[in-house]
Amino acid sequence: MRRLFTGAARGGALLLVLTLAGPVPTIAATAPPSPEGAAVLPESYPWVRLAETATPAVVNVRVRGQMQRMQPGGTPGVPEQFRRFLPPELRERFGERGPDAPRPQRRGIGSGFVIDPNGYVVTNHHVVDGAQTIDITLADGRTFPGKVVGIDPETDLALVKVEATGLPALKFGQSSTMKVGEPVMAIGNPFGLEHTVTVGIISGTSRVIGAGRYDDFLQTDAAINPGNSGGPLINTRGEVVGIATAIVSRSGGFQGVGFAIPADLAKPVLGQLRTAGQVTRGWLGVSIQPLTPELAKSFAVQGTEGVLVASVVEDSPAAKAGIKAGDLLLRYEDKAVSDPRALSSLVAGTPVGRTVEVQLVRDGKPQQLKVTIGNLADTRQAAAETPGGSRVAWDRLGVELAALTAERAHALGVEGRKGVVVTEVKPNSPAAEAGISAGDVIREVNRVPVDSLDDVAKGLTQTRDKQALLRVERQGGARYLVVEVA
Repeated sequence: MRRLFTGAARGGALLLVLTLAGPVPTIAATAPPSPEGAAVLPESYPWVRLAETATPAVVNVRVRGQMQRMQPGGTPGVPEQFRRFLPPELRERFGERGPDAPRPQRRGIGSGFVIDPNGYVVTNHHVVDGAQTIDITLADGRTFPGKVVGIDPETDLALVKVEATGLPALKFGQSSTMKVGEPVMAIGNPFGLEHTVTVGIISGTSRVIGAGRYDDFLQTDAAINPGNSGGPLINTRGEVVGIATAIVSRSGGFQGVGFAIPADLAKPVLGQLRTAGQVTRGWLGVSIQPLTPELAKSFAVQGTEGVLVASVVEDSPAAKAGIKAGDLLLRYEDKAVSDPRALSSLVAGTPVGRTVEVQLVRDGKPQQLKVTIGNLADTRQAAAETPGGSRVAWDRLGVELAALTAERAHALGVEGRKGVVVTEVKPNSPAAEAGISAGDVIREVNRVPVDSLDDVAKGLTQTRDKQALLRVERQGGARYLVVEVA
């Protein structure tokens, strides 16, 4: 029999007293506790074994160098709600200092892991960016100076070399095989707490967080915090399937949503960094958009497979091959093109100079064209060397522009010929942070109507307080955007 007594206590609180009538039953242990501890864990719960084998390959990355200027509460190239795993020393609000204020020396802590026993270490680009010195501390306590072999800001990856041999190393797995719900382990140095291990699951795949053209992140609920940057995300086979890079947080700490660079994206990038010190990416020269049911109806095609070519850059590989605005791209080298990000990744991974076959539909008729892929780096250099509005737009806004032809206007679903088309947006640029995308039509710059590329340069001369007001049209809808001008 149970009895429950209630009564008033000081301050108005209730005092609850619960008594049990009769003897208290005893619970017999079904099995005595094992002194072996982890030895009784089933193989389906391998975390103890994985932590023992993987932790020695994870390193502490300490950097010292010039602090970069950031927007208040955020990090360069990442929307405010998606924070990179910066240590506390790096999370100051620089925006309040002003652009000409002295920038202090920074001391930062990140994570990394060895991928080659001969001293090659992977970490994040934002961990070592601007660093004057890098110290790599191994699990056994040894510390070595690190030298950057190569960086790739677009994927936030960096490869660092230390002069050591015989180091424990981790192997990459296939991130494309990971399914939502699969368990994973994160290892890193959150808040400087070395070799912290947390576990969770893959919460989502192919996440887009606005970090650049190669947005394609694994989402996890394994706890990761400032200082975890560059640490591995490991599957139950002990393989690296992701590299910790960002979190969603309103507090600056872990709130259940973290992101990792997929291993399948990282492997070819790191291979190029090791052999060449830089990444060379293929270039097609088109701006594309998803094929919505409304657009499919307008272009008289069945279904929504493939991507719609919104514009083609003049003298680009696509233009030379005969690709036109309004074409529906279905396949690239016998691979189905499911969305714009898929095509971007396929093109970027194609060796420069290779001729590939693309399958498309034009005016309801299937066609096959052969394209010789160009070098993305060359297009950026050309944009910087182009006189007039193109160069100014690239330098100050971070966009490549093209004239708005009748063909492009029809493909984009906009009226008139006044304005210019955005064909490329530089990652981490002012335009990217303002939300401008390839395929947008710029109609005005600082209330100056845009009829040609040179009008963009004229409009930017009216910029005040380093902020430009742009009127941008996208899929028939117009809006004003304020862009922080470089």
